[in-house]
Amino acid sequence: MTFTSYRRLLLPLVAGISFAASTQLLAADTLKFGIISTESSQNQRPMWQPFLDDMSEELGMEVEPFFATDYAAVIQAMRFDQIDLAWYGNKSAIEAVDRAGGEVFAQTIPANGQPGYWSLMIVHQDSDLHSVEDVLENSSDLVFGNGDPNSTSGYLVPGYYVFAQNDVDVATAFKRTLNSSHETNALSVANRQVDVATFNTESMERLEISAPEKAEQLRVVWTSPLIPSDPLVWRTNLSEETKDGLREFFFNYGDSDEEQAILEPLQWSYFKASNNDGLLPIRQLELFKQRADVANNESLSDADREQQLAELDAQLEALNQRLQDLQGAEANANTVATTD
Repeated sequence: MTFTSYRRLLLPLVAGISFAASTQLLAADTLKFGIISTESSQNQRPMWQPFLDDMSEELGMEVEPFFATDYAAVIQAMRFDQIDLAWYGNKSAIEAVDRAGGEVFAQTIPANGQPGYWSLMIVHQDSDLHSVEDVLENSSDLVFGNGDPNSTSGYLVPGYYVFAQNDVDVATAFKRTLNSSHETNALSVANRQVDVATFNTESMERLEISAPEKAEQLRVVWTSPLIPSDPLVWRTNLSEETKDGLREFFFNYGDSDEEQAILEPLQWSYFKASNNDGLLPIRQLELFKQRADVANNESLSDADREQQLAELDAQLEALNQRLQDLQGAEANANTVATTD
């Protein structure tokens, strides 16, 4: 092979390597932030952009939002390293940690000072339904707006407290069931397109601001126990330098009036450090729901049911022990701090 021929062969290869390297460098200068679809992206983008702009300025790199039509797409994006960190609900955070290489690093603190929020069941203001008992008794005649399957307040929490604890199979109980975002569920109830739907207190507060005439058309018929506030999750394989920068940004954000004004539309006041243990109460709830489903599954043989229940009970016992250990450690730390 002549030198000229060798050179002609080598140049495209070098160009390809250079292009790949420049693409990696560009990616390293951009941080992609996943945002779960509690409502339409056209509504979410204006609320998030000032916050992301501040993050971009602090980190010295562009921060791009990643919006999707459902929670699963944000989880999958993290799994394939297409996003670097994300705001999730607790249930979707569990999926991200277990299946997408995610790690909880922070917890949002609501602006209203509450330690969390609540799941709701809502009906139209003029509905004849006044309680969850009314909903269950008339379910065969009702169109139900369920939440995204990866939503904590829209799916998991009502799935356990409303349905599993009452031995109700959502798939067969209602005349028709639709799975949608919080915003879509609320508007569908207000517009009489569905009879009853899941919702939550944070989304209700937002709707009262963005569409008060629609919020006035809603009535709450059930409120859940407290749900821990939402976590923030980053990719475990994110560089330590980037993680340090994110810690510096999040754990110091919200100190000024300007930053509080930016957090206000997101309904947050500040962020505190957290880890995967913050998901334990929701993991516990999910296992309780699975256990109820197995116990009521008549298609299982007695032997299979006993085996699955034993496995779930063992997992629940391990979770209970972990929670007790954490509570004990926290109590000891508080005692030491008081003594000092």
